[in-house]
Amino acid sequence: MPALVLLGAQWGDEGKGKATDLLGGSVDYVVRYQGGNNAGHTVVVGDQKYALHLLPSGILSPGCTPVIGNGVVVDPAVLLSELSGLNERGVDTSKLLVSGNAHLITPYHTTVDKVTERFLGKRKIGTTGRGIGPTYADKINRVGIRVQDLYDESILTQKVEAALDFKNQILAKLYNRRAIDSAKIVDELLGYAEQIRPFVADTTLILNNAIDDGKVVLFEGGQGTLLDVDHGTYPFVTSSNPTAGGACTGAGVGPTKINRVIGILKAYTTRVGAGPFPTELFDKDGEALRTIGGERGVTTGRDRRCGWFDAVIARYATRVNGLTDFFLTKLDVLTGWEQIPVCVAYEIDGKRVEELPYSQTDFHHAKPIYEMLPGWTEDISKAKTFSELPKNAQAYVKALEEMSGAPISAIGVGPGRDETIEINSFLS
Repeated sequence: MPALVLLGAQWGDEGKGKATDLLGGSVDYVVRYQGGNNAGHTVVVGDQKYALHLLPSGILSPGCTPVIGNGVVVDPAVLLSELSGLNERGVDTSKLLVSGNAHLITPYHTTVDKVTERFLGKRKIGTTGRGIGPTYADKINRVGIRVQDLYDESILTQKVEAALDFKNQILAKLYNRRAIDSAKIVDELLGYAEQIRPFVADTTLILNNAIDDGKVVLFEGGQGTLLDVDHGTYPFVTSSNPTAGGACTGAGVGPTKINRVIGILKAYTTRVGAGPFPTELFDKDGEALRTIGGERGVTTGRDRRCGWFDAVIARYATRVNGLTDFFLTKLDVLTGWEQIPVCVAYEIDGKRVEELPYSQTDFHHAKPIYEMLPGWTEDISKAKTFSELPKNAQAYVKALEEMSGAPISAIGVGPGRDETIEINSFLS
């Protein structure tokens, strides 16, 4: 049975939660391998809508074991709050596993995140202010706090004091903020220890054994390809690796154990936060996409920037992730346009460019070159097979598939769990 990676092929918010949930009934484990509560998934089950921020989407699928891998940064207060909210709605969360090697977001990480963004002013990155970046920075600087440290008070105290020795100097002397009391931080973190203890495990061992035993394991990225710290639109990126390679390091499995890599593509393009966006729309079409598509961040609450589909980005995602399949979401949002522009290349300094430029300067100045495709007016939300789609909708999907470089194996035609057309099984 396969081990699959499921990730965003644009700037995130492509509908990974719906795709994960669709597979959830056939999957034994769903694993978050990077990011933190700066990402969000909306999953619709019947008439119920669930907004997940830190927890893997598979937590809504009975029989599936949700896993927070070592590559995730965990805010313990957010984790417990999210679990409590689901429990109150009758969702069984008892099977959750959390890696003991995952790093913890502490109150001083969120403080540093917020004051740094304010200090940057017009040069700000557009972070969510939830402490994600500073936590990853501490991880790399080897002054991070891990989940397992909650169970050794002496080590926890030493690590918190070491981290705050430097941070308090910065907060007081650069940002004119009051120093943070390390003892209060330690007490707060220790207060979470016993509540989290039932979930803490050696997830790397569990996942490798599961794959060896023929279980289906789905690795779920928290953000999109273009937000990857190495392969995204740096510096307007997240602090980790949502690309496929991140699944190996963030969950502790070898690349030879991955069978398929599925990219989630929205039928148009959105992004949240600052940074270049060649197909961004500032007119009534952009507003229509935002309104019809409900384009507001699940976690941030910010309106998403909207634009037409960008095939250059899709081809890039195929290349850097080794994508084997695409899941195309929100095709229904495009219903009603007489013609639909698709970006097939860029114009940079008067030259046509068909691959994503590696230069930040070139990408910032890229102008989209559009090809116009005929639209459709028919309601597609009840379509169960590809042949039931209007001819122009079929042609649109086929054109995107050819331009993007990997087969489109599923299509979302509405927000509901059952509003999906499956062309090829991801589990074959």
